[in-house]
Amino acid sequence: MEFKNLITRKADGIGWVTINRPDKLNALNAETVRELKSAFLELEKDAEVKAVILTGSGEKAFVAGADISELAGLDLTQGKQYALEGQELTKIIENFRKPVLAAINGFALGGGTEIALACHIRIASENAKLGQPEVKLGLIPGFGGTQRLARLIGKGKAMELVLSGRVVEAKEAQEIGLVNKVVPLDNLHVEAETMAKEIVKNAPLALEYAIEAINKGLDRTLGEGLNLEAEIFGRACGTEDSLEGTKAFLEKRKPNFRGK
Repeated sequence: MEFKNLITRKADGIGWVTINRPDKLNALNAETVRELKSAFLELEKDAEVKAVILTGSGEKAFVAGADISELAGLDLTQGKQYALEGQELTKIIENFRKPVLAAINGFALGGGTEIALACHIRIASENAKLGQPEVKLGLIPGFGGTQRLARLIGKGKAMELVLSGRVVEAKEAQEIGLVNKVVPLDNLHVEAETMAKEIVKNAPLALEYAIEAINKGLDRTLGEGLNLEAEIFGRACGTEDSLEGTKAFLEKRKPNFRGK
């Protein structure tokens, strides 16, 4: 895949997507949003890719936010369409059938935090800074930040961060549950790759079903979520991988999962 604003590669079953606009601190413009959609859709179809790591180029920024030059002057109709385009991207990432890890290097502000929120797991470098400062521009988060942030860290803390526009450093982001882990910048990609490789040792369909159950269950009552879990658990039991996994455990050997 060839892109103007992304660098993509594959290695050892891991797909890497690097947002590459270092002169703009990897800020999101419309072209980059479109390229990210295309990249993830292609990687989802690639049988060699078992998980994806999303990061930014350089040491300063994962995604420093939206390209402000594109936001200036949007009217009501244009603004709604702009938000819907970004939300389409974050929904693609959130519902990606394979695990997606964000390796957050430096600033992840506005749309950068929103893209990170859509990823299944977030690992941040010690110099990372996250936040939703849109109110300082007379705006609100538009790529899903008001919805995913509250679901991840709770309504009260989400209200505080969104209404103040305050940016939090990596340590606090971990304390409030915004990121899963904080590591030195030099070790960020190694840590993300190590975690991804550990995850993809598991059955591919089980990973896909677990992502589905968690994502869909959040929008339901507990009872409805439990019914959904039982349905998806049954679906998992009907796979060849389930038979192989339980058989391998009983035979005290490593399973050979085939994604069937």
